[in-house]
Amino acid sequence: MKTSWVKSSLAASISALLSTSALAQSESNQVEADVEKITVHGLHRAYQGAFEYKEVPAAAQDIDLGLIGDAGAINLNDALDLSASVARQNNFGGLWNSFAIRGFSGDENLPSGFLVNGFNAGRGFGGPRDLAGIDHVEVLKGPKAALFGRGEPGGAVNLVTKRPQFLSGGEVKATYGSWEQVRLEADVQTVLGSKEDVGLRLVGFYEDAESFRDTVETEKVGFYPSLSWEFSEDTRITYELEYTEQKIPFDRGVIAIDGKLGIQPIETFVGDPSGDRINTDVVGHQLEISHKLNDDWNLLLGAGLRDTTFEGNALETNFEGRQTVFIDPDQTLLSRFKRYRDFETDYLVLRGELAGEFETGSISHRIIIGGDYDKFENDQVILRYRPAYFSSDTDISDLDLSQYLVIDILNPDYSPVADVELSDNLDRLETQEAWGFYIQDQIDITDKLQVRFGGRVDKFEQQIDNRLNDPVTTTSQDDTRFSPQLGAVYLLDDSLSFYATYGEGFRQLTGSDYAGNPFEPNQSESVEVGVKADLTSMFDNLRGDVTLSAFNIEQSNILVFDSSEEASDGFFLTPAGKARSRGVELDINAEFKNGVSLWMSYAFIDAESTNHAEDANFVAAIEAGDPLINVPENQLSIQLSKSLSISDMPVRLGSGLLYVDERLGQTGTDFYLPSYTTVRAFAQIEPAENLLVRAEVDNVFDREHYTNSFAEVWVEPGALRRFRISAAYRF
Repeated sequence: MKTSWVKSSLAASISALLSTSALAQSESNQVEADVEKITVHGLHRAYQGAFEYKEVPAAAQDIDLGLIGDAGAINLNDALDLSASVARQNNFGGLWNSFAIRGFSGDENLPSGFLVNGFNAGRGFGGPRDLAGIDHVEVLKGPKAALFGRGEPGGAVNLVTKRPQFLSGGEVKATYGSWEQVRLEADVQTVLGSKEDVGLRLVGFYEDAESFRDTVETEKVGFYPSLSWEFSEDTRITYELEYTEQKIPFDRGVIAIDGKLGIQPIETFVGDPSGDRINTDVVGHQLEISHKLNDDWNLLLGAGLRDTTFEGNALETNFEGRQTVFIDPDQTLLSRFKRYRDFETDYLVLRGELAGEFETGSISHRIIIGGDYDKFENDQVILRYRPAYFSSDTDISDLDLSQYLVIDILNPDYSPVADVELSDNLDRLETQEAWGFYIQDQIDITDKLQVRFGGRVDKFEQQIDNRLNDPVTTTSQDDTRFSPQLGAVYLLDDSLSFYATYGEGFRQLTGSDYAGNPFEPNQSESVEVGVKADLTSMFDNLRGDVTLSAFNIEQSNILVFDSSEEASDGFFLTPAGKARSRGVELDINAEFKNGVSLWMSYAFIDAESTNHAEDANFVAAIEAGDPLINVPENQLSIQLSKSLSISDMPVRLGSGLLYVDERLGQTGTDFYLPSYTTVRAFAQIEPAENLLVRAEVDNVFDREHYTNSFAEVWVEPGALRRFRISAAYRF
C-alpha cells in the first residue's frame, strides 16, 4: 500500500516525541490549555480576510475545541449537530459525511464538500471525518462562491486543523465505551532547531468499536503530523499530512414496512457481516506559505493534494418495485442485491491570495485578491448482482430464495450468502478542471457603514470517459461563470451591527444526460439579513455573541428524471428541478465569569420544491410545495456547561440537548421520519495535576430515533444510550 510507511511509523513517532517533550515547562502547558479552550469568534482566517465577526455581512458559527469537548464530539457529524442550520443527510451506509446547510445538500451521490483550512479539500471517498487533528469547525453560512468557488448556497463547513504553536507539551487520552469501544489519542508538539524556529506537532488516533447494530464493527487509524518553519520574521511555511484508514461495514440501516418504522428492531443489521467490509484510505498534503509584505499587506500561497480510495462489497436492501417483504407466520424475509465498488479520487488544489488595506481619500478599503486552480479526478467502477423482478403477489414457494439473497429481519441468519455472479454496472472516469479569479473589497464609507463588493470568475472543463462502451466514449464541456457578492454592514455601536448580503453561485454536476453530454451546472441566488450583538462589549461579566438572521435561497438546475421523448428508451436525468429554502436562525455563544458556558442554536427552515418534476431515483411525482428530503422545519441544539471546584479539585459538568423536527424520508412520497429529542450529559474531574477523568452518557433517556434516510428501505437509526469513560494526561 502506498501509505504503509505512515502506519509503521505512527507509534515510533509519538513515542519519540513523548520523550522529547518530557522537559516541557508547566507554564507552557497552561498557556496551551488556555489557547485551545476557546477560539475567539471572528479572528483572521485563511482565505477569508481579517475582519471582526460583527463586520462580516453573513452569519457564522465557530465550534471550538472547548465546545467540541463539552459535547463529547469525536466525529464531524457530532460536531455539526451543534449547528441547527445543518441537517444530516443520507450518509451512504455510514461511509461518508453528508449534510444540508439551510436546506441544500448538494449531490446525493457524493460526500458533502467541506473545506480544510480554506481549501476545497472534502471531496473524495475517504470515509467519515474524525475530529482528531481538528482544532475547530466553522459553519460559514450564506453564499461563499465569491471566495471559495463552486459550492452550496446555504454555506460551507471549514475544518481548521491543529498546527504547531511553538510550545512543548501535549496530551495522551484513552477512552472506553459502550459496545466495546476502545479509542487512543495523542497530541504532542515541540520546538526544533538551534533558533527554535521550527514547530512540530503530531496528532494520531486509533479506534476499534462495535455498535448498537448487531455484528457491526469499525476500525480506524489516523495520523496528522504538521510542521511550521519561521523562515523569517515575516514568513512562515507550514506543511500538514492527513492520513486515515478505516474499515467500516456498509450499513443501509432499517426498513419501514407499509410506511411504519419500528417493526424491524433498530439493532438488526441486514447486510453481510462476513463480506460487507469497506476499506477507505486518505492521504492528503497541504503546504501553506504566509508572507507579510508590510504592515498593511499579506501574501498567502497554498497547495493541497488529496488522494482517496474506497473498495469493498455490500449487500443492500432492494427498492420498492424490486422489493417485497415476504411475511408469513414464521418469518419476515427481505430480499437484497449485491454491489462491489472500487472508487479512487485525486484532488489537486493551488491557491494564492493577496490581502491588505489602503485608503482613497477619506475612504478605507480592505481588499482580497486571489486565484486558484483545482483538478478533481473521480474514477468509479461498480459491479452488481440484482435478483429478478417479482411482484407483491409472488408465491415464494416457487422461488429459489438463495438467489434473492434474503434475510429474516426478525431472526437474521448471518451465514455466508450464496455465490452470485456480478456484472458491470458502472465504469467511468470523470475529470473536472477549473481556474478561478476572485476579488473582494470591503469599504468603510463612514465609521458606521461598510459595504462589500465581491466577485469571482470561474472557467471549468469537464470530461467523462465511459469505459463500459467499446470503444470508450468521451464527452466533455467547458463553461465560464461569474459569481457576484454584495453586502453591507451598519455598526450601530461597539456592540450591535446590522447586515445584509446577496450572492450567486453554481456547482458542477456529476454525470451526463441521455445523449452523453455533461449536465449544465446547478445555479443559485441567496439573500440574507441579520443582526449581531457582541456580548463582550455589552456586559462586564459575559463574553460571546448573538446572531439573528433570516435568509431566502433559490436553486435551479436540480437533477430530476428525464421524461422527454428523446430519453424514453432508458433511465436518464436532466437538470430541470427547482427549489427554495427560507428561514430564520438564532445562535448564542456565551461564557459567563462564574464558569457557565451556553451554546444555543435554533433554526426554522422551510425548504421546498418550486416546480413539477419527477424524482431522479424512483420517478415519483414531485409537486411545487413538496418539502426537501431530510430537512427538518425546526431544529434546536443546546449545550450548557459549568466549571467549579469541589474540595479544591477542578470539576466541569454539563448537559446538551438536540431536537430535530419530523422530516420527509423519501422524495415524492408521504413517508416522514418522526421528530426526536436526545439528551447528553458529562462530568469531568481533575483528581491530580494535569490528569483529567471524564464520564459521559449520550441519549440519556435511551430514545429510539432515526437521523436520516434515502428511502423507506434505507433508514438510518440513531444510537441508543451510550456510556464512555476517558482519562487524559497533559504534560
